[in-house]
Amino acid sequence: MVAPVRERTAPEQRGGPRIDPPRTSCHAKRIEAEGQRRMKVIICGAGQVGWQIARHLSGERNDVTVVDNNPDLVRRATDTLDVQGIAGFASYPDVLERSGARDADMIIAATYSDEVNMVTCQVAHSIFSIPRKVARLRSQSYLTAIYSDLYRRDHMPIDVVISPEKEVAEAALQRLATSVAFDTEQFLGGSAKLVGLVIDDDCPIVNTPLRQLSDLFSTLRAVVVGVRREGTLFSPEPGDQLFPGDACYVIIHADDIRRTMEIFGKSLRKKERVIVVGGGNVGLAVAQALETRAERIRAKVIERDRRRAELAADALERTIVLHGDGLDTGLLREAGIERADAVLCVTDDDKTNMLAAVRAKAEGSPMAIALVNDPTLIPLMEPLGVDAWINPRATTVSSILRHIRHGRVRSVYSIGDAEAEVIEAEVLSTSPLSGKSIRDIDFPEGVLVGAVMKQDRVVKITGGLRIEEGDRVVIFALAKDVPEVERLLQVSIDFF
Repeated sequence: MVAPVRERTAPEQRGGPRIDPPRTSCHAKRIEAEGQRRMKVIICGAGQVGWQIARHLSGERNDVTVVDNNPDLVRRATDTLDVQGIAGFASYPDVLERSGARDADMIIAATYSDEVNMVTCQVAHSIFSIPRKVARLRSQSYLTAIYSDLYRRDHMPIDVVISPEKEVAEAALQRLATSVAFDTEQFLGGSAKLVGLVIDDDCPIVNTPLRQLSDLFSTLRAVVVGVRREGTLFSPEPGDQLFPGDACYVIIHADDIRRTMEIFGKSLRKKERVIVVGGGNVGLAVAQALETRAERIRAKVIERDRRRAELAADALERTIVLHGDGLDTGLLREAGIERADAVLCVTDDDKTNMLAAVRAKAEGSPMAIALVNDPTLIPLMEPLGVDAWINPRATTVSSILRHIRHGRVRSVYSIGDAEAEVIEAEVLSTSPLSGKSIRDIDFPEGVLVGAVMKQDRVVKITGGLRIEEGDRVVIFALAKDVPEVERLLQVSIDFF
């Protein structure tokens, strides 16, 4: 294991949210002086996803306008974020005109309506020639048509399609693959993985400074990059210790995952029997993916709505679909809950998912995963005994950020309630990182390097490791430090 490596510098302090800040020429000059290209973005939809995207982009000093037909949501955005707001229907040309579509770099259509999102992108393309168009689409019918190229770009000009259900299904599969983790994400083409682990009382490495762990496990390619303690997320110092109850984020080389789990007192169990509560788009996508895997996994789906259950039964070949309530103890026993290796609760209701996970644990399931949209419910997961959870908002936000931070950024993953990000990027020759050892780089306090890939080989992190042009780095950064990380990476957002 590797202790956190960095040279401490005082983090840049920025003021809190302001109401309707002026877009002055002085402000623009300051942005230019800091080497950042100011991007003009229109975000259509001020719900949870739209608000989070606006929060990220405005925090990086981009020119952001939020559009929504609900004036209260627009007011919430302008009151809490450094953004402009327009109340109106995003697909109306006059509304987009007032939003500054004539000279916008990008439009992100993230309203609750697939049709509005598609029409918005069409208007943005045909009338305003906005270069980059991103749409969030839920309907499987639209997604099937778009992914099969039935919609040509000339007819439906959407550059990036984001499917929340697809993203959530992928996140669910990753949780199942690393069942002892409450959060997971892959980086460096699968060569490294971010894993969230809760420290138990019997963990072998509690009360041990991370610096000592580097000496004890000198060949282990794993770095503890973040720790959540009593509700606060921070990046640890080399002298920090882990205590029971801590939730820590570790970036691990793919070949060292099993060994790292053993060091943390966790055991990886092979999944052979899985019960999926919820047969909607997410549950169906998970069941279909499980059917296509080389290793045989026996899955059963429980769906309360008869029509959905019938559709799921028709779409699945080897999976048994049961019609009934996932909270019904008798039905869970019929599904073989006592023999299941994991239960995945992915209905469209947070409370149902939480209660179904609790009921499944009470009936003998060793692993329960719940889909939770409301981040305020996440602190209840551990007291209720829910092993892992999936936040659709976080996965969707991460997916959108991955596409809009184009340049040399390969991947972005949002942690918690947008509290931190893990960024994978290629180092440019102009980057302040290039040619320097990690210990000599002036990283802010909330930033740690978790993995480095040199010529398709992930290397062990040390203070003397030299970062070179072309290296791919995975960096953990608290939200307030993300702009500084992008400056160090010399990220260029280019849509052409």
